[in-house]
Amino acid sequence: MELAQAFENISSGEVIKCIDMHTTGEPTRIIYSGFPPLTGTLLDKRDQAKSQYDTIRKRLMLEPRGHDGMYGAIVIPETELVHSDEAHIGVLFIHNGGFSTMCGHATIALGRFLVDTHDLSVFPKRKDLVFDPISKKVAVNIHAPCGLVRVSVPTTDDGQKSDPFRSVSFLSTPAYAAGIDLNIKIPAEIRWPELGDKASINLDIAYGGAFYALVDVSELGFKKGLGSVDLISVAHAVGKLKPYLSNHPAVVDALRIVEDKRLSFLYSVMVVDGAGGSRPSNVNGAETGLCFFADSQVDRSPTGSCVTARMALAHAKGIRPLAQRWAYNSIVSNYFNEGAFVATIVDQNVVVHTYDGSVQPAVVVCVEGVAYYTGSSSFIAEKSDVIGDAGFSMKNAALGNSV
Repeated sequence: MELAQAFENISSGEVIKCIDMHTTGEPTRIIYSGFPPLTGTLLDKRDQAKSQYDTIRKRLMLEPRGHDGMYGAIVIPETELVHSDEAHIGVLFIHNGGFSTMCGHATIALGRFLVDTHDLSVFPKRKDLVFDPISKKVAVNIHAPCGLVRVSVPTTDDGQKSDPFRSVSFLSTPAYAAGIDLNIKIPAEIRWPELGDKASINLDIAYGGAFYALVDVSELGFKKGLGSVDLISVAHAVGKLKPYLSNHPAVVDALRIVEDKRLSFLYSVMVVDGAGGSRPSNVNGAETGLCFFADSQVDRSPTGSCVTARMALAHAKGIRPLAQRWAYNSIVSNYFNEGAFVATIVDQNVVVHTYDGSVQPAVVVCVEGVAYYTGSSSFIAEKSDVIGDAGFSMKNAALGNSV
């Protein structure tokens, strides 16, 4: 018996097959085979995956198969936008705490994977992709839970394989500022040491396919910025702040400015530092951010969907015009002096029709970045494995909490 067959025979269920990639150090585990079939619209499928198959999400993201910083993308071949020929394929995004609605770093990685795979059982519409022999790029339209994301993938001369030496880019769904310069009082029970005597902080809420609370690092009391930051202390501050913001009336009001109620939640707190960072050529400026999302997860990348949100916010404040190229860094991209995401506003004449009937002015942002392959995996769960079916978080195990 071949080793692969023997391996599959010891599984208690279907083997789940994945390709692992990273974008500026942030992982993307692309699940292309073995996830149970889902029904309905893409948002319905997201609901079904959350309610019926969250054990599989935990199995792939948490230990012992993953880790607290793992991120994933489930390939969904059939969606309503695929059926209408607006999209080539769909995707659901997962992390250590659940399901997201948009992810820029994973979209960049997924774009390369979708060009490189020629397996029609994985990507039925692979033959529909059109190669531009002049630019040597292939366009891939991906249906994310937030909407249609248009990806441009550089390729080799024949268009059959992605080119890792050039940046993948994507055009965002409409992005906008949902709450500008909100003054948030900080009650005594959630205060952190660095805040000192400050009674409140100012922050913004912006949408880039998911909602972000954007707060300057100095507002949190960290005067040295993100150039030399105590990651544990900042994580402690954000860990106290994020749950409070999620239920704050001013934030909740801002989260209502969205097309579908199922997108109406605070995904992340992004701590920003405008003092600069690694600066690629041909950009007008650079800044740095530190993104906390899900269950205290820290994004290693500059966070593509938040880059979209930050561009929309800067445009709303009148400081980021159309066509200006701006670099966004993470701590990792600054460390390696490589991996910044470069963003440009390409359309400022779009609107979003929200679920409550209002109309929100928005922009479309182009985000560029590079992703790389790191490996491939086949995951199983043995029947006798007392911890392996759903996985675990070391943090929750230490606290005695279930995941």
